[in-house]
Amino acid sequence: MSYSFAEYLPFYKRNLKVAGPIVLSQVGGALVQLIDTFMVSRLGTVALASVSFASAVFMIAFTFSNGLLMGSTPIVGQLFAKGERKQISRIFENLFVFAVFAMVILMSVLMGVRSLMPHMGQEEAVVELAIPYFTVLVLSLLPNSLFMSIKQVFEGMGNTSVAMIITIVSNLINVLFNYFLIYGKCGFPELGVLGAGVATLISRCAMPLIFIVYIRCKEQWWSYFREFRWSLINWSTIRELIAVGFPIALHMLMEMSAFAISGIMMGWLGAASLAGHQIASNVSNLLFMVVLGISAATTIRVSHQYGARDYVALRKAANASIHLCLLANAVMGTLIILFRREIAMLFSSDPDVILIGSQVVVMAGIFQLSDGMQAVGAGILRGLKDVKVTMYVAFLAYIVINLPLGYLLAFVVGLGAVGIWIGFIGGLSVAAVLFRIRYLRDFRKVKQEFMAE
Repeated sequence: MSYSFAEYLPFYKRNLKVAGPIVLSQVGGALVQLIDTFMVSRLGTVALASVSFASAVFMIAFTFSNGLLMGSTPIVGQLFAKGERKQISRIFENLFVFAVFAMVILMSVLMGVRSLMPHMGQEEAVVELAIPYFTVLVLSLLPNSLFMSIKQVFEGMGNTSVAMIITIVSNLINVLFNYFLIYGKCGFPELGVLGAGVATLISRCAMPLIFIVYIRCKEQWWSYFREFRWSLINWSTIRELIAVGFPIALHMLMEMSAFAISGIMMGWLGAASLAGHQIASNVSNLLFMVVLGISAATTIRVSHQYGARDYVALRKAANASIHLCLLANAVMGTLIILFRREIAMLFSSDPDVILIGSQVVVMAGIFQLSDGMQAVGAGILRGLKDVKVTMYVAFLAYIVINLPLGYLLAFVVGLGAVGIWIGFIGGLSVAAVLFRIRYLRDFRKVKQEFMAE
């Protein structure tokens, strides 16, 4: 397909219109952990390392839980393009039921995992602070899943701005209660690291409540709730959600597991390496939210064009996201490399942490392009509901390649923290290439399918 900027400009605008609020919403979600890290860092290296350790373990489950619910977006997107309103209500109601049951099971598993944290090779002082913080984060999974259920359905219908506003409000709540509870201000108890967890729980409880109030005030959205019926709840619909959501969740789980296990390996190098890794991880995660927003918008745009049976628009919508991602990641990667030391100094005054943090931030800057390409590639495949392949690629890229390569370079070759991050680059690059091969194959199949109609 030939390239013409004039032809692609409308697709850039449409993708950005959908992606913009999602990016801000995703950035807002990432800021919860970044704000916790930044505000806790004032308590010292051990406190910062404890948040890093707890977050590394928790984010595996948090990412998996979000992935389970993301399967609803392409399903709703294709139904919305076809104008099947009642079917959207059916998906909506069953998604709520699925979210509650899934989170109860996941939270029970995590409470069991909590007992294993003292045996993961971390310093005793780090574990002591990490466990209470982790426990409160686990409790936040349920309200977060209710928010995500509404958010994914809204985004499937192309409405991405409401979730963005709610996320911004929840971040303000998080910052405010972080200040109160971490440092013991305005009559609140001084809880330190635990205070950051309680603030996160409060902010995540507020998110679904605000969303429901908004929906109740808007007739066009409340009408979807009014059509809820007990008779709509059925196993076949939940199975449909699982069929799309579970592979997405496994893909995201394996990607996040690579980061989490790498974080644990960082702890073997000492608290300074773990704290430096947390700095780079939070900065990288924040930048990744831009790409994740573009990826989510790609899923929406591709699913809409697929539902409308428009191959040319589908292909151009996907390509436009690739172009936008390349531009955004090249700029962001360059900036964090140029300001690597200044970034590290924002989080710590410890010379060892600053040195290690600035080194791994360079690696985070380099891997932005590969990370972006694999994220958008996955977004295209999700829009086409071709999601099983993503979990197989994720296993190969993140478990088979990323982790062994990172361990080899860090502990055998002796590159330390930098070696672990080079492992990330290798795994992400493999995923980016394999996703591209798959979605180009899918494009050919979709073209043949549409021509045959």
